[in-house]
Amino acid sequence: MEVPRSHISLFLCMLSCVSLIGSRYTADWASLDSRPLPEWYDDAKFGIFVHWGVFSVPAFGSEWFWWNWQGAQISEYVQYMAKNYPPGFTYADFAPDFRAQFFDPYEWADIFEASGAKYVVLTSKHHEGFTNWGSPNSWNWNSVDNGPRRDLVADLGVAIRKKSLHYGLYNSLFEWFNPLYLSDKQADFKTQEFVNNKLMPELYNLVKRYEPELIWSDGDWEANDTYWNSTEFLAWLYNDSPVKEVVVVNDRWGAGCSCKHGGYYNCADKFTPGTLPSHKWEKCTSVDTYSWGYRRNMELSQLMDLPFIIKDLVHTVAFGGNYLLNVGPKPDGMIPPVFEERLRDIGAWMKINGEAIYATKPWRVQTENATVPVWYTSKGSTVYAIFTTNPMQYTFQLFAPKTSDKTVVTLLGISEPLKWDPLHSTGLIVLITDLPYSPAQVWTLKLDGVA
Repeated sequence: MEVPRSHISLFLCMLSCVSLIGSRYTADWASLDSRPLPEWYDDAKFGIFVHWGVFSVPAFGSEWFWWNWQGAQISEYVQYMAKNYPPGFTYADFAPDFRAQFFDPYEWADIFEASGAKYVVLTSKHHEGFTNWGSPNSWNWNSVDNGPRRDLVADLGVAIRKKSLHYGLYNSLFEWFNPLYLSDKQADFKTQEFVNNKLMPELYNLVKRYEPELIWSDGDWEANDTYWNSTEFLAWLYNDSPVKEVVVVNDRWGAGCSCKHGGYYNCADKFTPGTLPSHKWEKCTSVDTYSWGYRRNMELSQLMDLPFIIKDLVHTVAFGGNYLLNVGPKPDGMIPPVFEERLRDIGAWMKINGEAIYATKPWRVQTENATVPVWYTSKGSTVYAIFTTNPMQYTFQLFAPKTSDKTVVTLLGISEPLKWDPLHSTGLIVLITDLPYSPAQVWTLKLDGVA
């Protein structure tokens, strides 16, 4: 008997669905890199990075203090210790002073929400190996058994999620002075004692316990991904972990992986491409241009000011990236007021201009030097032209947009449409009678009905 074609089509459709549902990612980059990036990450655009740990106690130079002092033995750090601490003082002796006695996770969450950020990434463990949670694989070198005597990762996670922000965790793969890691390194990474007995048990436990929606991996460059067992971990993360549907990861999973493999690309700290990348990327940068962790000797001139941060954010988003801005809290758990001021001022700008940032896509033209520098973003049929200008300059020529008789131009923050004239066969001239106050001197034109 001949089977009706409609039955055959239905069978093939069911077979396809079963195959799709049953598909699993395998532990190789070809498979792992095929996983679609969860939409929440590209829509978010702006996140806060938090570097906080024992390195916040000496608060000198950078978060690489321990390595600079006893690894590289940089004279500036050696002299700092000789001048300020007694003979025999070890790095571990800093840990009891990492007390976090004034740490209020809900206050942090308020500040981060006010900044306009949509996700927060906290250091669960930096290269020093100290974990900001009660890791069963880090006895007495963690925030529950030492220092704060509390689970910092858990406490902040609860507060962040109450604000409906996405919660991510930074994790360093390597640890400068861990004996197991040094033994593997001595063996040219042909052994995996550190990976099997410290790193991976800890990382699996971290994911199961706190369910981070983003894992920001780092400290990978001394060994390849095979040593780190990175592909095996990511296959589990994408297939069987409690966050398999939503988790996002970066590209730091082994020497040579950066800008080649992973969920999105960091490529390098403060990476800033000059053209539109073909893959989703993120720029991580710090308000303190000298350090990611808190420094008691930081100077105002060494911090990014608000106009620079906003321009950097806009440039990043126009080129399809996310912007992850770092602050370094003090060891007592307080966020320095100068950092809080920056974050709240970003939020004030975002309240007016966020429409041109969140959930946008790169336009066909990312930037042009018209009358003033302009960056473009888009959302559906709307194009946003984000510009800086002298307050006395109120007439702008934009060459990239193609106008029609249906074109409407408005300035975000002002409801009334602006007057405009076509510029020959392409572009437009916009007349603005007054510019509203902007703390960053950055404004946004909303262009509807342009191509």
